[in-house]
Amino acid sequence: MKRKLITISIISILFSLAILTPAAAFDVATDSAILLEAETGQVLFSKNADRKLPPASVTKIMPLLIAMEKVEEGSISLDDQVTISRYAESMGGSQIFLAANTQVSLEKLLKAVTIASGNDASVAIGEYIAGTYSNFIAMMNDKAEELGMDSTNFANSTGLPDPNHYSTARDISIMARELAKYPQVLEWASIWTETIQLPDREAMLVNTNSLINKYPSMDGLKTGHTQEAGFCLASTAKKGDTRLISVVLQGDTLQEREESTIRLLDYGFNAFSKRQIAAAGDQIQNIPVAESSDKVAVGKVAENLFVMVQKGQEREISQEVEVKEDLKAPIEKGGVLGKLTVYSGEEVISSVDVIAGQEIERANIVTRLWRTTINFVQGIFS
Repeated sequence: MKRKLITISIISILFSLAILTPAAAFDVATDSAILLEAETGQVLFSKNADRKLPPASVTKIMPLLIAMEKVEEGSISLDDQVTISRYAESMGGSQIFLAANTQVSLEKLLKAVTIASGNDASVAIGEYIAGTYSNFIAMMNDKAEELGMDSTNFANSTGLPDPNHYSTARDISIMARELAKYPQVLEWASIWTETIQLPDREAMLVNTNSLINKYPSMDGLKTGHTQEAGFCLASTAKKGDTRLISVVLQGDTLQEREESTIRLLDYGFNAFSKRQIAAAGDQIQNIPVAESSDKVAVGKVAENLFVMVQKGQEREISQEVEVKEDLKAPIEKGGVLGKLTVYSGEEVISSVDVIAGQEIERANIVTRLWRTTINFVQGIFS
Protein backbone atom coordinates (compact mmCIF):
# COMPACT_ATOMS: atom_id res chain seq x y z
CA MET A 1 0.00 0.00 0.00
CA LYS A 2 1.41 3.40 -1.02
CA ARG A 3 1.68 5.99 1.75
CA LYS A 4 0.21 9.30 0.67
CA LEU A 5 -0.66 12.15 3.01
CA ILE A 6 -4.23 13.34 2.50
CA THR A 7 -6.04 16.27 4.07
CA ILE A 8 -8.02 14.79 6.93
CA SER A 9 -11.34 16.06 8.26
CA ILE A 10 -12.21 14.04 11.36
CA ILE A 11 -14.56 15.17 14.08
CA SER A 12 -12.87 15.63 17.47
CA ILE A 13 -9.56 14.14 16.27
CA LEU A 14 -6.72 14.30 18.78
CA PHE A 15 -3.52 15.75 17.34
CA SER A 16 -1.37 15.65 20.48
CA LEU A 17 -1.33 12.28 22.17
CA ALA A 18 0.94 10.33 24.36
CA ILE A 19 2.93 7.90 22.23
CA LEU A 20 3.58 4.29 23.00
CA THR A 21 7.00 4.45 24.65
CA PRO A 22 7.49 1.97 27.48
CA ALA A 23 9.42 3.44 30.38
CA ALA A 24 13.01 2.23 30.23
CA ALA A 25 13.02 1.45 33.94
CA PHE A 26 10.02 -0.87 33.82
CA ASP A 27 10.70 -4.60 33.86
CA VAL A 28 9.39 -7.86 35.25
CA ALA A 29 11.26 -10.79 36.76
CA THR A 30 10.00 -13.58 34.52
CA ASP A 31 12.11 -14.64 31.55
CA SER A 32 9.49 -13.77 28.95
CA ALA A 33 6.44 -11.49 29.10
CA ILE A 34 4.03 -9.38 27.11
CA LEU A 35 1.22 -6.94 27.92
CA LEU A 36 -1.42 -5.76 25.46
CA GLU A 37 -4.77 -4.02 25.39
CA ALA A 38 -7.49 -6.38 24.22
CA GLU A 39 -9.65 -4.12 22.03
CA THR A 40 -6.82 -2.49 20.08
CA GLY A 41 -4.31 -5.35 20.27
CA GLN A 42 -1.72 -2.70 21.07
CA VAL A 43 1.39 -4.05 22.81
CA LEU A 44 2.27 -1.96 25.87
CA PHE A 45 5.27 -3.97 27.05
CA SER A 46 7.26 -6.95 25.84
CA LYS A 47 10.29 -8.87 27.05
CA ASN A 48 11.67 -11.78 25.03
CA ALA A 49 8.13 -12.11 23.70
CA ASP A 50 9.19 -14.10 20.63
CA ARG A 51 11.33 -16.64 22.47
CA LYS A 52 10.04 -20.18 21.87
CA LEU A 53 9.29 -21.81 25.21
CA PRO A 54 7.20 -24.67 26.59
CA PRO A 55 3.79 -23.21 27.50
CA ALA A 56 2.66 -25.92 29.96
CA SER A 57 -1.09 -25.82 30.64
CA VAL A 58 -1.45 -22.34 29.15
CA THR A 59 -1.77 -24.54 26.04
CA LYS A 60 -5.37 -25.22 27.08
CA ILE A 61 -6.42 -21.77 25.90
CA MET A 62 -6.52 -23.22 22.39
CA PRO A 63 -8.87 -26.17 23.13
CA LEU A 64 -11.14 -23.78 25.01
CA LEU A 65 -11.12 -21.33 22.10
CA ILE A 66 -11.91 -24.01 19.52
CA ALA A 67 -14.70 -25.41 21.70
CA MET A 68 -16.30 -22.00 22.25
CA GLU A 69 -16.16 -21.22 18.54
CA LYS A 70 -17.91 -24.53 17.80
CA VAL A 71 -20.56 -23.75 20.42
CA GLU A 72 -21.04 -20.28 18.96
CA GLU A 73 -21.52 -21.63 15.43
CA GLY A 74 -23.99 -24.22 16.72
CA SER A 75 -22.17 -27.40 15.69
CA ILE A 76 -21.93 -28.49 19.35
CA SER A 77 -23.76 -27.53 22.54
CA LEU A 78 -22.75 -27.08 26.16
CA ASP A 79 -25.43 -29.65 27.01
CA ASP A 80 -23.88 -32.34 24.79
CA GLN A 81 -22.90 -35.53 26.61
CA VAL A 82 -19.27 -36.50 25.97
CA THR A 83 -18.17 -40.12 26.34
CA ILE A 84 -14.85 -40.39 28.18
CA SER A 85 -12.28 -42.60 26.44
CA ARG A 86 -9.65 -44.77 28.10
CA TYR A 87 -7.02 -42.48 26.61
CA ALA A 88 -8.58 -39.43 28.27
CA GLU A 89 -8.82 -41.35 31.54
CA SER A 90 -5.10 -42.19 31.34
CA MET A 91 -3.86 -38.60 31.36
CA GLY A 92 -1.42 -37.71 34.11
CA GLY A 93 -0.71 -34.34 35.68
CA SER A 94 -3.61 -32.06 36.58
CA GLN A 95 -6.85 -34.01 36.23
CA ILE A 96 -10.31 -34.52 37.69
CA PHE A 97 -10.06 -38.33 37.40
CA LEU A 98 -12.69 -38.90 34.75
CA ALA A 99 -13.78 -42.53 34.40
CA ALA A 100 -13.68 -44.25 31.00
CA ASN A 101 -17.01 -45.10 29.35
CA THR A 102 -18.91 -42.56 31.45
CA GLN A 103 -20.62 -39.51 29.99
CA VAL A 104 -20.06 -35.93 31.14
CA SER A 105 -21.61 -32.76 29.75
CA LEU A 106 -19.40 -30.56 27.60
CA GLU A 107 -20.01 -27.63 29.94
CA LYS A 108 -18.64 -29.53 32.93
CA LEU A 109 -15.58 -30.54 30.94
CA LEU A 110 -14.96 -26.96 29.85
CA LYS A 111 -15.29 -25.80 33.45
CA ALA A 112 -12.83 -28.50 34.52
CA VAL A 113 -10.29 -27.24 31.99
CA THR A 114 -10.82 -23.54 32.74
CA ILE A 115 -10.93 -23.75 36.53
CA ALA A 116 -8.90 -26.82 37.48
CA SER A 117 -6.76 -27.31 34.34
CA GLY A 118 -7.94 -30.88 33.85
CA ASN A 119 -5.74 -32.73 31.36
CA ASP A 120 -8.23 -35.56 31.06
CA ALA A 121 -11.04 -33.11 30.37
CA SER A 122 -9.03 -31.36 27.63
CA VAL A 123 -8.41 -34.68 25.87
CA ALA A 124 -12.07 -35.67 26.11
CA ILE A 125 -13.11 -32.32 24.61
CA GLY A 126 -10.66 -32.71 21.75
CA GLU A 127 -11.79 -36.24 20.93
CA TYR A 128 -15.43 -35.16 20.98
CA ILE A 129 -14.90 -32.20 18.66
CA ALA A 130 -12.56 -33.81 16.12
CA GLY A 131 -13.37 -37.51 16.35
CA THR A 132 -9.80 -38.48 17.17
CA TYR A 133 -7.19 -36.84 19.35
CA SER A 134 -4.69 -36.56 16.49
CA ASN A 135 -7.30 -34.78 14.40
CA PHE A 136 -7.84 -32.30 17.21
CA ILE A 137 -4.11 -31.52 17.52
CA ALA A 138 -4.08 -30.82 13.78
CA MET A 139 -7.10 -28.57 14.32
CA MET A 140 -5.23 -26.71 17.07
CA ASN A 141 -2.26 -26.10 14.79
CA ASP A 142 -4.51 -25.01 11.93
CA LYS A 143 -6.18 -22.48 14.24
CA ALA A 144 -2.78 -21.23 15.41
CA GLU A 145 -1.77 -20.67 11.79
CA GLU A 146 -5.06 -18.89 11.07
CA LEU A 147 -4.45 -16.53 14.01
CA GLY A 148 -0.90 -15.74 12.89
CA MET A 149 0.76 -17.64 15.74
CA ASP A 150 3.85 -18.22 13.61
CA SER A 151 6.14 -19.44 16.41
CA THR A 152 3.83 -22.08 17.89
CA ASN A 153 3.52 -25.82 17.43
CA PHE A 154 1.13 -27.95 19.45
CA ALA A 155 1.90 -31.62 20.11
CA ASN A 156 -0.94 -32.08 22.59
CA SER A 157 -3.88 -30.27 24.20
CA THR A 158 -2.57 -30.55 27.76
CA GLY A 159 0.79 -28.81 27.79
CA LEU A 160 2.56 -31.91 29.06
CA PRO A 161 6.28 -31.78 28.07
CA ASP A 162 7.15 -32.60 24.47
CA PRO A 163 10.13 -31.30 22.44
CA ASN A 164 7.77 -30.42 19.56
CA HIS A 165 5.38 -28.50 21.81
CA TYR A 166 6.25 -24.81 22.10
CA SER A 167 4.91 -21.28 21.84
CA THR A 168 5.84 -17.70 22.68
CA ALA A 169 4.42 -15.03 24.94
CA ARG A 170 3.33 -13.07 21.86
CA ASP A 171 1.55 -16.03 20.29
CA ILE A 172 -0.14 -16.92 23.56
CA SER A 173 -1.38 -13.34 23.89
CA ILE A 174 -3.01 -13.66 20.46
CA MET A 175 -5.10 -16.71 21.40
CA ALA A 176 -5.77 -15.34 24.89
CA ARG A 177 -7.16 -12.17 23.32
CA GLU A 178 -9.51 -14.28 21.22
CA LEU A 179 -10.66 -16.41 24.15
CA ALA A 180 -11.31 -13.33 26.30
CA LYS A 181 -14.07 -12.37 23.84
CA TYR A 182 -16.26 -15.11 25.37
CA PRO A 183 -17.99 -13.88 28.56
CA GLN A 184 -18.91 -17.45 29.52
CA VAL A 185 -15.23 -18.42 29.75
CA LEU A 186 -14.45 -15.35 31.85
CA GLU A 187 -17.32 -16.30 34.14
CA TRP A 188 -15.90 -19.80 34.59
CA ALA A 189 -12.36 -18.47 35.02
CA SER A 190 -13.57 -16.21 37.84
CA ILE A 191 -14.88 -19.12 39.93
CA TRP A 192 -12.67 -19.98 42.90
CA THR A 193 -14.21 -23.34 43.83
CA GLU A 194 -17.14 -25.32 42.50
CA THR A 195 -18.40 -28.87 42.90
CA ILE A 196 -19.62 -30.66 39.79
CA GLN A 197 -21.53 -33.91 39.66
CA LEU A 198 -19.85 -36.68 37.68
CA PRO A 199 -21.56 -40.01 36.89
CA ASP A 200 -19.69 -41.86 39.64
CA ARG A 201 -19.01 -39.12 42.22
CA GLU A 202 -18.74 -35.40 42.96
CA ALA A 203 -15.59 -33.54 41.91
CA MET A 204 -14.32 -30.39 43.56
CA LEU A 205 -12.85 -27.86 41.10
CA VAL A 206 -10.36 -25.43 42.64
CA ASN A 207 -9.03 -22.57 40.54
CA THR A 208 -5.33 -22.91 39.75
CA ASN A 209 -5.11 -19.10 39.43
CA SER A 210 -5.02 -17.73 42.97
CA LEU A 211 -4.80 -14.16 41.62
CA ILE A 212 -8.56 -14.41 41.08
CA ASN A 213 -8.77 -13.80 44.84
CA LYS A 214 -5.94 -11.26 44.99
CA TYR A 215 -6.40 -8.94 42.00
CA PRO A 216 -9.94 -7.53 42.11
CA SER A 217 -10.46 -6.85 38.39
CA MET A 218 -9.00 -10.16 37.17
CA ASP A 219 -11.37 -12.61 35.50
CA GLY A 220 -9.05 -15.11 33.82
CA LEU A 221 -7.41 -16.78 32.15
CA LYS A 222 -5.06 -19.82 32.33
CA THR A 223 -2.15 -20.99 34.44
CA GLY A 224 0.63 -23.42 33.59
CA HIS A 225 3.48 -25.15 35.36
CA THR A 226 5.93 -27.92 34.57
CA GLN A 227 9.58 -28.30 35.46
CA GLU A 228 10.54 -27.44 31.88
CA ALA A 229 8.14 -24.50 31.50
CA GLY A 230 8.49 -22.98 34.93
CA PHE A 231 5.55 -20.99 36.27
CA CYS A 232 3.39 -19.48 33.49
CA LEU A 233 0.22 -17.42 33.42
CA ALA A 234 -1.91 -15.83 30.74
CA SER A 235 -4.20 -13.42 32.56
CA THR A 236 -6.80 -10.80 31.80
CA ALA A 237 -8.33 -8.00 33.83
CA LYS A 238 -10.73 -5.17 33.02
CA LYS A 239 -11.12 -1.69 34.45
CA GLY A 240 -13.63 0.66 32.87
CA ASP A 241 -13.49 0.20 29.10
CA THR A 242 -9.95 -1.16 29.14
CA ARG A 243 -9.21 -4.88 29.16
CA LEU A 244 -5.58 -5.95 29.42
CA ILE A 245 -4.03 -9.27 28.50
CA SER A 246 -0.74 -10.26 30.13
CA VAL A 247 1.42 -13.33 29.60
CA VAL A 248 4.38 -14.36 31.74
CA LEU A 249 6.49 -17.44 30.99
CA GLN A 250 9.40 -19.21 32.71
CA GLY A 251 8.79 -17.83 36.17
CA ASP A 252 11.11 -19.37 38.76
CA THR A 253 8.44 -19.54 41.45
CA LEU A 254 4.70 -19.16 41.88
CA GLN A 255 5.35 -15.90 43.71
CA GLU A 256 7.43 -14.58 40.82
CA ARG A 257 4.67 -15.47 38.37
CA GLU A 258 2.05 -13.64 40.41
CA GLU A 259 4.18 -10.61 41.21
CA SER A 260 5.17 -10.19 37.56
CA THR A 261 1.55 -10.44 36.45
CA ILE A 262 0.38 -7.88 39.01
CA ARG A 263 3.24 -5.58 38.04
CA LEU A 264 2.33 -5.82 34.36
CA LEU A 265 -1.37 -5.17 34.90
CA ASP A 266 -0.77 -2.28 37.29
CA TYR A 267 1.64 -0.76 34.77
CA GLY A 268 -0.92 -1.00 31.99
CA PHE A 269 -3.80 0.43 33.96
CA ASN A 270 -1.78 3.18 35.68
CA ALA A 271 0.60 4.32 32.93
CA PHE A 272 -1.76 4.27 29.93
CA SER A 273 -5.19 5.50 28.97
CA LYS A 274 -7.39 4.69 25.99
CA ARG A 275 -8.15 7.52 23.56
CA GLN A 276 -10.46 7.59 20.56
CA ILE A 277 -8.79 8.88 17.40
CA ALA A 278 -11.72 8.47 15.02
CA ALA A 279 -15.31 7.26 15.08
CA ALA A 280 -16.99 5.02 12.56
CA GLY A 281 -18.41 7.20 9.80
CA ASP A 282 -15.98 10.11 10.23
CA GLN A 283 -15.16 11.55 6.82
CA ILE A 284 -11.82 11.67 5.00
CA GLN A 285 -11.81 14.30 2.27
CA ASN A 286 -9.97 14.55 -1.05
CA ILE A 287 -9.00 10.96 -1.71
CA PRO A 288 -7.77 10.80 -5.34
CA VAL A 289 -9.52 8.15 -7.41
CA ALA A 290 -8.35 7.70 -10.98
CA GLU A 291 -10.98 7.91 -13.73
CA SER A 292 -13.70 8.98 -11.28
CA SER A 293 -16.23 11.64 -12.17
CA ASP A 294 -14.99 14.09 -9.54
CA LYS A 295 -11.31 13.03 -9.54
CA VAL A 296 -11.49 12.81 -5.74
CA ALA A 297 -13.81 11.04 -3.32
CA VAL A 298 -14.93 11.30 0.27
CA GLY A 299 -14.09 8.27 2.33
CA LYS A 300 -15.48 7.15 5.67
CA VAL A 301 -13.72 5.57 8.61
CA ALA A 302 -14.95 1.97 8.73
CA GLU A 303 -14.98 1.56 12.51
CA ASN A 304 -13.97 3.26 15.73
CA LEU A 305 -10.22 3.75 16.10
CA PHE A 306 -8.73 3.72 19.60
CA VAL A 307 -5.13 3.83 20.78
CA MET A 308 -3.52 3.43 24.17
CA VAL A 309 -1.45 6.48 25.08
CA GLN A 310 1.16 6.70 27.77
CA LYS A 311 0.69 9.27 30.48
CA GLY A 312 3.46 11.81 30.92
CA GLN A 313 5.07 11.06 27.55
CA GLU A 314 3.05 13.38 25.35
CA ARG A 315 4.26 14.51 21.97
CA GLU A 316 2.61 14.96 18.62
CA ILE A 317 1.92 11.80 16.65
CA SER A 318 1.30 11.58 12.90
CA GLN A 319 -1.79 10.39 11.12
CA GLU A 320 -1.94 9.55 7.45
CA VAL A 321 -4.40 8.20 4.98
CA GLU A 322 -2.56 5.58 2.96
CA VAL A 323 -4.40 5.27 -0.34
CA LYS A 324 -4.49 1.89 -2.07
CA GLU A 325 -2.24 1.59 -5.10
CA ASP A 326 -3.94 1.81 -8.50
CA LEU A 327 -7.20 3.05 -6.99
CA LYS A 328 -9.54 3.46 -9.93
CA ALA A 329 -13.27 4.03 -10.49
CA PRO A 330 -15.81 2.54 -10.50
CA ILE A 331 -15.84 1.54 -6.82
CA GLU A 332 -18.83 0.12 -5.00
CA LYS A 333 -20.16 1.63 -1.79
CA GLY A 334 -18.15 0.13 1.08
CA GLY A 335 -15.13 -0.60 -1.09
CA VAL A 336 -11.79 -0.07 0.66
CA LEU A 337 -10.01 3.11 -0.45
CA GLY A 338 -7.08 2.89 1.96
CA LYS A 339 -6.25 3.07 5.65
CA LEU A 340 -6.15 5.75 8.29
CA THR A 341 -2.95 4.91 10.14
CA VAL A 342 -1.60 6.34 13.39
CA TYR A 343 2.20 6.44 13.66
CA SER A 344 4.74 7.04 16.36
CA GLY A 345 7.68 8.00 14.21
CA GLU A 346 7.86 5.16 11.69
CA GLU A 347 6.11 2.71 14.00
CA VAL A 348 2.47 1.89 13.33
CA ILE A 349 0.38 2.22 16.48
CA SER A 350 -2.96 1.35 14.94
CA SER A 351 -4.93 1.63 11.72
CA VAL A 352 -8.45 1.37 10.35
CA ASP A 353 -9.90 0.95 6.84
CA VAL A 354 -11.20 3.97 4.97
CA ILE A 355 -14.12 2.95 2.77
CA ALA A 356 -16.27 4.54 0.09
CA GLY A 357 -19.31 6.13 1.68
CA GLN A 358 -21.19 5.88 -1.59
CA GLU A 359 -20.66 4.45 -5.06
CA ILE A 360 -17.82 6.17 -6.92
CA GLU A 361 -18.79 6.36 -10.58
CA ARG A 362 -16.40 6.25 -13.49
CA ALA A 363 -16.16 9.38 -15.64
CA ASN A 364 -17.64 9.05 -19.12
CA ILE A 365 -15.43 8.37 -22.14
CA VAL A 366 -15.41 12.00 -23.31
CA THR A 367 -14.23 13.26 -19.92
CA ARG A 368 -11.54 10.59 -19.72
CA LEU A 369 -10.22 11.39 -23.21
CA TRP A 370 -10.18 15.12 -22.43
CA ARG A 371 -8.23 14.53 -19.22
CA THR A 372 -5.76 12.31 -21.10
CA THR A 373 -5.23 15.02 -23.71
CA ILE A 374 -4.71 17.74 -21.11
CA ASN A 375 -2.21 15.56 -19.22
CA PHE A 376 -0.33 14.83 -22.44
CA VAL A 377 -0.07 18.51 -23.36
CA GLN A 378 1.01 19.48 -19.86
CA GLY A 379 3.65 16.76 -20.00
CA ILE A 380 5.12 18.19 -23.18
CA PHE A 381 5.46 21.72 -21.80
CA SER A 382 6.75 20.61 -18.43
